[in-house]
Amino acid sequence: MLGKESRVSVAASLLHGLHKDGFEIDVYAYTSLITAYVSNGRYREAVMVFKKMEEEGCKPTLITYNVILNVYGKMGMPWNKIMALVEGMKSAGVKPDSYTFNTLISCCRRGSLHEEAAGVFEEMKLAGFSPDKVTYNALLDVYGKCRRPKEAMQVLREMKINGCLPSIVTYNSLISAYARDGLLKEAMELKTQMVEIGIKPDVFTYTTLLSGFEKAGKDESAMKVFEEMRSAGCKPNICTFNALIKMHGNRGNFVEMMKVFDEINKCNCKPDIVTWNTLLAVFGQNGMDSEVSGVFKEMKRAGFIPERDTFNTLISAYSRCGSFDQAMSIYKRMLEAGVTPDLSTYNAVLAALARGGMWEQSEKIFAEMKGGRCKPNELTYSSLLHAYANGREIDRMLALAEEIYSGIIEPHAVLLKTLVLVYSKSDLLMDTERAFLELKKKGFSPDIPTLNAMISIYGRRQMVAKTNEILHFMNDSGFTPSLTTYNTLMYMYSRSENFARAEDVLREILAKGIKPDIISYNTVIFAYCRNGRMKEASRIFSEMRDSGLVPDVITYNTFVASYAADSLFVEALDVVRYMIKQGCKPNQNTYNSIVDGYCKLNQRYEAITFVNNLSKLDPHVTKELECKLSDRIAKKWT
Repeated sequence: MLGKESRVSVAASLLHGLHKDGFEIDVYAYTSLITAYVSNGRYREAVMVFKKMEEEGCKPTLITYNVILNVYGKMGMPWNKIMALVEGMKSAGVKPDSYTFNTLISCCRRGSLHEEAAGVFEEMKLAGFSPDKVTYNALLDVYGKCRRPKEAMQVLREMKINGCLPSIVTYNSLISAYARDGLLKEAMELKTQMVEIGIKPDVFTYTTLLSGFEKAGKDESAMKVFEEMRSAGCKPNICTFNALIKMHGNRGNFVEMMKVFDEINKCNCKPDIVTWNTLLAVFGQNGMDSEVSGVFKEMKRAGFIPERDTFNTLISAYSRCGSFDQAMSIYKRMLEAGVTPDLSTYNAVLAALARGGMWEQSEKIFAEMKGGRCKPNELTYSSLLHAYANGREIDRMLALAEEIYSGIIEPHAVLLKTLVLVYSKSDLLMDTERAFLELKKKGFSPDIPTLNAMISIYGRRQMVAKTNEILHFMNDSGFTPSLTTYNTLMYMYSRSENFARAEDVLREILAKGIKPDIISYNTVIFAYCRNGRMKEASRIFSEMRDSGLVPDVITYNTFVASYAADSLFVEALDVVRYMIKQGCKPNQNTYNSIVDGYCKLNQRYEAITFVNNLSKLDPHVTKELECKLSDRIAKKWT
């Protein structure tokens, strides 16, 4: 009774007192306490009570096992631990019922365990149980989360044959399977189909479609779904708001993002753990580490206790900000808090390692996963490809790619898109085009990052016609260009005769309400500096500072290199003095430009004098750097 009234701590104390006074606690009391903990979301305490119960020699019943299995699923326990519990149950002479099998299938939703779910489904039928609507919907949910639309449709067919009519839950799982796999046309057709048979789309239907279009970079289509939802009188829930926050945040449209955040309270909703995790992910993705820390503090102040998904998000967020040590510190804190890593954790750690090109450590984590800790999925292999690309291990990357093309590793849409990204990053044009064609050949739709990668490799080669082909495809297919799209275009123009177009693109970004980043401004500054238009470059520099962005070493080096190349050494040195005054530390490239400028004019004495007097200009310059610059001069005259 106390458990039902959410007074679970009182119930636990009462049980502990009775046990201390010598009363024997029976299985029903233990099971009631476990259930109370579960109802209040206190899963770890529920597991502790279950373990204490076993230690006391109290044998769990079928109901106890079913409750704990459900807890294991919610906690994202590794599959081997779940199966150990089932084997223990069978060894104790407790036979699984249909609820057990349904719960086991639900446990497969995390960790891409679609094969395991199919195995449980077959075992259930062999044990003499007929799958019901709950079974089919649970299996559909697994296939939906694992991006397996074909298998999901087979379940729907079997469901209909066995007289189970599809419900709103059924269709939402199917729509999820197609939307997650980027098959949005098919997902929309399913929505039409459900309406035709009299099933009205609900908030989950609309939110799933909105998220699918957002992920694909089709913001216009996403907003059409949102407008249709409101027109149908369907009120958005917190999941809808979270999807909109993610969409605006991923596009760098922080003003709109915070408007959505403010609207949550107006619509009688409250931010949930996913809202906070989404904000952490958005700021992390944009390299805004101070905002990540701020949101995390605000989240804790709001009473939210970090759990596995938050830790996973923080690992990803800090690694995206380049704070690898902080990301690994979060991972250690997670383990110290007793939170068991799941597939998402391993994938977050792998993604962090991949960003640093740490392929050897990535292979160790991968081996650990394959050793039984967690079953690798397409995101695991995707991170491994990125680790090889960033670590310049091209042969390893190509070998893994061949395993994907040959079918040894399933050529999932995510992996083919990743191949486009890593090949483009590695400047392998033919391989990039091969992966892009393979993606289309298999009927998968490209997304914004994939299309940006194509624009990038064509842009770097000044293949303007090919770049325009991709841009036309994006426009015709309803894709919304991201900041990366615009930055890539600016890069292409900055290296071309039509360099002034780089600023036109910058103006287009601002007109659309997207906040340019430091890359945007640096690219336009480079365009003008490269062509000796220093007045325009200085104007963009001022505009950049007025926007609140702090110029970095690349910004200053662009000016230094341009002045030095034009033999304007006084101006180049003025820039160095200014950057030091602003707290930006010059690097070797800063001084290489000046040394190379003197060497180009055969002014060896001036170059040597510059290096000898460098400590007066920059008191923090190291002896090592001075030696490197002297060696650079010496090599020019050998």
